[in-house]
Amino acid sequence: MPESATGSLSDSQGCVMNKTTTSRIKIKFMVTVVSMVVSAAMLAFGMTPYADMLFSSFAHARAVWFAAAFLPVGLPVIVQMTRQMARGVWFSEFMLMTVASAGAFYIGEYPEGVAVMLFYSLGEYLQHRAVHKAHADIEALLGLRSLMVTVITPTGAVETPPQEVAVGSTIEVKAGQSVAIDSRLSCAEALFDTSAMTGESIPRLFREGDRVSSGLIAKERAVRLVTVESYDRSAVSDMVRMVEEAGRRKARTELFIRRFARIYTPAVILGAVLIVAVPYLVWRLGGMSSFAVSEWIYRAVVFLAVSCPCALVMSVPLSYFSGIGIASRYGILFKGGDSIESAARVDTVLFDKTGTLTDGVFDVQSVVCVSDVSEHLMVGLTAALEAASTHPVACAVVRYAQKEKIAPIDVDQITEIAGHGMAGSYRGKRLLAGNLSLLRDENITLPDHVSQAEGTMVACAYDGTFLGYISLGDRLKDDSRDAVRQLRSLGITDIAILSGDHQQAVDAVAGKLSIEGHGDMLPGDKAAFVESVTRRGHKSAFVGDGINDAPVMATADVAVAMGRQGSDVAVLSADVVIESDEPSKVAVAVKIGRATVAVVRQNVIMAVAVKMAVLLTGALGILSIWGAVFADVGILIVLVANALRILKMKFGTR
Repeated sequence: MPESATGSLSDSQGCVMNKTTTSRIKIKFMVTVVSMVVSAAMLAFGMTPYADMLFSSFAHARAVWFAAAFLPVGLPVIVQMTRQMARGVWFSEFMLMTVASAGAFYIGEYPEGVAVMLFYSLGEYLQHRAVHKAHADIEALLGLRSLMVTVITPTGAVETPPQEVAVGSTIEVKAGQSVAIDSRLSCAEALFDTSAMTGESIPRLFREGDRVSSGLIAKERAVRLVTVESYDRSAVSDMVRMVEEAGRRKARTELFIRRFARIYTPAVILGAVLIVAVPYLVWRLGGMSSFAVSEWIYRAVVFLAVSCPCALVMSVPLSYFSGIGIASRYGILFKGGDSIESAARVDTVLFDKTGTLTDGVFDVQSVVCVSDVSEHLMVGLTAALEAASTHPVACAVVRYAQKEKIAPIDVDQITEIAGHGMAGSYRGKRLLAGNLSLLRDENITLPDHVSQAEGTMVACAYDGTFLGYISLGDRLKDDSRDAVRQLRSLGITDIAILSGDHQQAVDAVAGKLSIEGHGDMLPGDKAAFVESVTRRGHKSAFVGDGINDAPVMATADVAVAMGRQGSDVAVLSADVVIESDEPSKVAVAVKIGRATVAVVRQNVIMAVAVKMAVLLTGALGILSIWGAVFADVGILIVLVANALRILKMKFGTR
């Protein structure tokens, strides 16, 4: 399908398609389908015995019929060829298809002329359709930009587009909703999930007056904030702009058929001219006794008619479609053939941590007692306090107690100390469970090794005495280790974590997987890291799931998003989407990419070799037009079968 009939992902909006562009593309796809159906129906009827009887009754009826069948699929290609010529691009696949079809019509092979253009249009349509269908959801970025904001006014709450919210407005964000505009907290304190923007796995407590960036998600209850920026200057808008800029910097993969046509098309046209010109010159110089103009023109026309690389045009995109199809069976979505090519070349894989390699759910890693109290009792006391809290860390402690079948302990007078932990009374004496700051505020003496410890922990004290602590960590996904093992089996040894979480938390996960870990990274830091990898000549894949991962995804050679729990921006920025959120599927995607590219190369070599042989025998007059068509059909069947072979390959457990 011609480029003009598919539009572009960069139409007026960088990498974002607006609704008008999307509608226009859908209409053009529909028109193209109707055109191909009409041409195919007319071609099929024109080759029936009934049509031959009908054509015999009218002069030139056969030519007129097939010319009409040619126009729906051929005219768009001719128009595109004309536009290319106006830009100074004389030799393209559009010219090749046009000249080949014209040659077939010239020698009276009308069905061949229509079929040439029909097959070409079908191949181009399928290629562009696959890409645009995957990328059509990019308009959801505009949906992200257009979330309604609840503005608090003297007369009540008003739902307002974020673009219309003035700086200094009071807005309300309900539990589970994201902040649309950079603001300051106007209530006493509130807990926000920051993982989508920073990668931190622990929700962060904000106090009155603290700046809250857009993209953070309110936890537990509704909160009120006062906007400090306009919507266009907020963090999420900045993130989207970074995606657009990085997307523009990433060079688009040029279709093989277009590169091939730039050399092949002028060579074929020149060859056809030489088939007539060289014998004519030889005859004029006395090297030939006679020169039959019609014979050599016929050879040139046969040469042009068989020059169309239909087998190549069909089998190459079909190979990519097969790769996309088999990947979907494994829960992997490739957004086009260029994504498959890029995946095949990957030699460096960089993972986000929270939600990608880990579940984003805390688990107890260890229990350390520093007094005579038993581990069983300390966990029971801590869980009794934490049961009154909904904080993720508290929930992890309670789950651990239940798992270890530690019976609930009666603790009364339980109160929450915001930002620090819980307090209560056990047998008439004060019981504390929370962070180290809580214990210091209560003048509890802490051992030196505990005071210097880093990471997530719940410390416990009873009656003024430090009992010990429970260490927690983000739970590793079940197949994260398998993901690293499979990647290494493919020869990919450069594997690392890039995360906005604290370095200690990153080191803990990286240590379990025996890979490098880089923490405390902002979105721009991740993008800069990937750019440095690219400058060293490596082909990188970044695997992530949060809003903060979108810029680095647009920078990486291959962007892989976790589709189930990943943010919309991350999924839309990705070249590859893993629907099951399993990191081991990254290795499967690389395997599929390599297998698909291998089949594409096989098809290219076979198609070019056979085409050269057919062109040579046609130029020498050894092969007739029907013999050439038969050879073309034969190699087409072989190459299509080879392309479909991808669908039978095994790439691991689905």
